[in-house]
Amino acid sequence: MNKMATQFKLLLSFLSLFTVFSSSFVSAGGEVGEHVNHLSDNLEKYTGEVNWIIKKVDGIVTRYEKDGAKAAHSKAVVDHWEAVDFHAAIESNYVPVYAQIWQGLYGVKESIDSNSSIDAVKAEQSKLEQVLWQALGAVKLAAQFQDRGLLQKVALREGGPTNSLETVDEIKTRLNRVVAKFAEKLVKESVDIVHDTYLTLFEGIEGDLISMNANLVEDLEKDFNVTLPVALASKSSVKQIQAIVSSMGKKLTIARDLLAKKEKSKKDVF
Repeated sequence: MNKMATQFKLLLSFLSLFTVFSSSFVSAGGEVGEHVNHLSDNLEKYTGEVNWIIKKVDGIVTRYEKDGAKAAHSKAVVDHWEAVDFHAAIESNYVPVYAQIWQGLYGVKESIDSNSSIDAVKAEQSKLEQVLWQALGAVKLAAQFQDRGLLQKVALREGGPTNSLETVDEIKTRLNRVVAKFAEKLVKESVDIVHDTYLTLFEGIEGDLISMNANLVEDLEKDFNVTLPVALASKSSVKQIQAIVSSMGKKLTIARDLLAKKEKSKKDVF
């Protein structure tokens, strides 16, 4: 694949993800900052933060090698990550890599907690460093697209959808948050998001959808109430959860198209 084709593929990926995250966004550590809408202005800071995290994790691994698990204070691996703005920059831009970062963080933490060999711990450390640099690259690419006006602005305050199409978009946003929360090992919170999304959002558009595609509604009802919650509670991998959410996303895209056609027919009548 040539360079232009690769960039185009990445562009489509980012545009898709930004469409999902263009509704109001709240990060795992609280409300995201305005900096996510000015990525280019903050790239130097993000780079510094990635270097800082890598240095801090290296210090933890060094203490583990020298003095053991208790002295290493493995929980600090997660604390350091949540302390930087880059945390919100990647969460609001590219969930797949964001989830991989959490897997990397816990890979280091849990290998230390289980008293793994130093080689095993360093292998997890290397994986984490690689995904952090990958995440920085993703944010740099997003910054280029943002500067060209190709990405929608991330809204910073919560606000409910005002029509059925916005409702579908908000459902997709929340499902991606489910993946992020699950990656953070916040299983209960991820399950709560699924149930709340079904009750407060999906049920509101079910009536219109049933008349157009009852089987689609039935499939999504099962996804919301059985498939996804069971997977979340059964120690599935992040990759498995992402696959379920991706499948639901495709069904929701079909639902959105149906709702858009219905809305257009109403306008045509009047």
